[in-house]
Amino acid sequence: MAAHATPHFHNQPGAPRVSVGAKEFMCVGALPPFDHPHIFIDMGDAGEAICPYCSTHYVYDATLHGGCVPAECAFDPQSAPAAA
Repeated sequence: MAAHATPHFHNQPGAPRVSVGAKEFMCVGALPPFDHPHIFIDMGDAGEAICPYCSTHYVYDATLHGGCVPAECAFDPQSAPAAA
């Protein structure tokens, strides 16, 4: 299986906005098992996007180089528990 090249983010902490260092990413909502369908978000030319499932407000910040603020909003699907 190929490693995920697309960053994944969540908003388990309930931050009013999550700054991300990628314009194309996956939103998972909250941490499993309370996540929503993992959806691909592409900001295109815009500098922000809102997830249609969880309403997380994502704002692009090129200085983050793929990371995010708050840092705990990064999600690694490889380390997520397997679905039962």
